Amino acid sequence: MRKTMMAALLALACAAPAAAGAVDLEKYIRQETFQDIKISPGGDYFAATVPLEDSTAVVIMRTSDNTPMGTFRPPRNNHATSFDWVSNERVLIELSEKFGSLDEPQRTGELYAVNANGGRGELLVGYRVEGNGPGTRIQPKKVEAVAAFLTDELANDDRNVLVAVWPFGNDPFTRVERLDVTTGRRVQVAGSPVRKASFTTDNKGDVRFARGAGGDNVNKLYYRQPSNNQWVLVNDEAVSNRVETALGFAEDNSVAYLQVQQPKGPDAIVSWNPETGERKTLLADDVVDPYHIIFRNGTRVPVGALYLGDTTRSRFFDETSADARLYHSLEAAFKQPVYITSSTRDGKKVLVETWTGNDPGAFYVFDTVAKSAQHLISRSEWLDVDKTAPVRAVSLKARDGLPLHGFLTLPHGSDGRNLPMVVLPHGGPYQVFDSGRYDMESQMLADAGYAVLQINFRGSDNYGRAHAQAGARQWGGAMQDDVTDATRWAVAQGIANKDRICIYGASYGAYSAMMGAAREPGMYKCAAGYVGVYDLPMMFSRGDVQERRSGMTYLRDWLGDPAKLGAVSPVTLAGQIKVPVFLAAGGEDKRAPIEHTKRLEAALKKAGTPVESLYYSTEGHGFYRPEHEREYYSRLLAFLSNSLGGAKASAAAAKASGKAP
Repeated sequence: MRKTMMAALLALACAAPAAAGAVDLEKYIRQETFQDIKISPGGDYFAATVPLEDSTAVVIMRTSDNTPMGTFRPPRNNHATSFDWVSNERVLIELSEKFGSLDEPQRTGELYAVNANGGRGELLVGYRVEGNGPGTRIQPKKVEAVAAFLTDELANDDRNVLVAVWPFGNDPFTRVERLDVTTGRRVQVAGSPVRKASFTTDNKGDVRFARGAGGDNVNKLYYRQPSNNQWVLVNDEAVSNRVETALGFAEDNSVAYLQVQQPKGPDAIVSWNPETGERKTLLADDVVDPYHIIFRNGTRVPVGALYLGDTTRSRFFDETSADARLYHSLEAAFKQPVYITSSTRDGKKVLVETWTGNDPGAFYVFDTVAKSAQHLISRSEWLDVDKTAPVRAVSLKARDGLPLHGFLTLPHGSDGRNLPMVVLPHGGPYQVFDSGRYDMESQMLADAGYAVLQINFRGSDNYGRAHAQAGARQWGGAMQDDVTDATRWAVAQGIANKDRICIYGASYGAYSAMMGAAREPGMYKCAAGYVGVYDLPMMFSRGDVQERRSGMTYLRDWLGDPAKLGAVSPVTLAGQIKVPVFLAAGGEDKRAPIEHTKRLEAALKKAGTPVESLYYSTEGHGFYRPEHEREYYSRLLAFLSNSLGGAKASAAAAKASGKAP
């Protein structure tokens, strides 16, 4: 079964073995076999998203023998971000666009449907929808400038779904429409009381919640009874200082479940009775927010949550329920975290995902009746997980007492003492966090002999509203202090050799790397930045964030006054950076335009700082093409080696990139 699945999803040649003591880049830059897999409602098919060089396709296979039945491949820079089975024979696919491997996918609002056998593939909604021509009055699909996003797949309706429709424009009022996934015909079923609303339905498919925000980015949550079109305000962030999100309803629709931000600590999941207003806290972790909501198999009924903290754990509203017993028995059997990603409509077969920090993960088909599991496929079949680097959770306190959590990746076989170290701040920086799951760059750097430190500085997601809000307007300030404090902690713990530490990151992480080198002379021996932002005032005039009113509000709320941001911009502080620097960027980057990197390079050269650079005019926010990735990581490892003494890329990788080993 594994061999036929691999043949269906993977057409890449095996890489040549690396020389001893060198890093084999191929196993790190090689695309994962797939990103997501879901089983059809009747259990007859699997559908999987398959990452290609600069797009993401969908492949549909028959479960009986894993024979490929149908495929969908979008154009360059377009990706099948998500998909859902509408019936046992038809899949609805949501598209997104991103210019670069590290770019955050921008949902285009286009919905494409295809039969399980590959037939009747058609774009149903989106700006590229075309009519049937002037010679006919039969125009089931509306040709209009709108985006649409799935709200409810309507389990008891094999032909229709509910979608949230967004008219093109600045912060529009959205609406819910019933979409025929065969013809594309749409009929409105509900309006919205708030701009940019997403919607939540009950178990009968009635629209009950709307949550959105206008250009001020202030969240509001509204509720309505199924028999009443009048919306009632449930939560206003401006008044409550919290965001509330509807998750779904109990099976009988009598109680709704909400995820509620707290004044201190992580988000809680609460039940809310719309008739009485009574609220009860069902789940509240001490450290982290809910990461995945767990639904009862074959339904949209929330029953628990998965938490990614120092350890990954599942928790349930009722720990004695059949749902909880199933999860805990699977966790015990696999001895790893598990998450049921999809199931047949009758709940008899489920797809179970497993993973660890040093294993990208695998999927199993579990028969809930026979209590048997069959391995389906691993994300990166070519990896020997017995030789990958171990990942362990770390915690410490910042200088002001704020608790910080993160992860340390250590070279395989290392005792974890007195090591050269690379500090790796994440991108974002907001609504992003390091989870401790398998991370390609951390594993590659550990393979080169480095300890890798990832810390969830203030502003990071997953640790509650207060932790995130503490990062507002702290670019180059307290957020940077957290990275510094974590570095000092690693030295004090005896993990890192204080004379052999470099800092490296991408996007915001690249900004943090340069600010670390500027603010902490003597701490880092080198700094590297990949597709970074280095001129903060320029973020208000260039790039894709500032193009919307809500984007400008975001920049002012989270970065600050552009007139004052030059003081915490690496291009202004280049004279304070005294260590070697390596920079890389792409000419099609819309998130962090290449001018950021070129300005910093010029400023560093003017200051007399040694700087290397790598540019590709055809790449975006992260490089797509394997030869470009290969050259970039070969150059990065060589750069780090010059300061820290770790391994370089194998001679084969260096030769393939066009560079001498």
